[in-house]
Amino acid sequence: MSKFSRAAVSPAGHGTSAMAFGRHVIRMMAANTGGTFGMFEAFVAPGEGPPLHVHEREDEFFRVLKGHFGFWCAGDYLELTAGGCIALPRGIPHRFENIGSEEGALMVVVTPGGFESFFLMIELCKPETPEQIATVAGEFGLTIIAGEGRQAA
Repeated sequence: MSKFSRAAVSPAGHGTSAMAFGRHVIRMMAANTGGTFGMFEAFVAPGEGPPLHVHEREDEFFRVLKGHFGFWCAGDYLELTAGGCIALPRGIPHRFENIGSEEGALMVVVTPGGFESFFLMIELCKPETPEQIATVAGEFGLTIIAGEGRQAA
C-alpha cells in the first residue's frame, strides 16, 4: 500500500456503487489513504440495517446524512437524526437500523481502511446462504452474531 502523502478527494456525485445489502457508494478506498481509512455512504431503507455483528480490525464512525437511525452498541441504545454522529469501537457487538419512515443515508468511515471493499466483494460474489455470507465476512474480519438476528447488543 502506498504512503498517504497526497490529498484523497471524492467530489460530489463521485464514488463506486455497490448493490450489496442495499446501495453503498464507496467514496474513498484504503488504497488512496495509505490504509489509514476508507469511507462510504450507505443508503438504508426503512426498517433495514445489519444484524448484530463485530468488526475485529476497524473502528467505525457514522454520520447520519438523512433520516432517523437507532444504534445499539455494548448494551447501549441511542437514536440519531441528520447531523448526528457516533463512533463505534472494534471488537464490540453492534448494529444499526433505519427507524424512520423514509430511506436514510449514512456516511461511514472505517479506520484503518479496507472494510469498504466488503460491499464490492459481496456484489461480485453474490453469496446466497448465511454460510456463504459468513465466509466472505470472515475475510474482512467481520463476524455476524448468529442467532441474535435483529436483537440489541
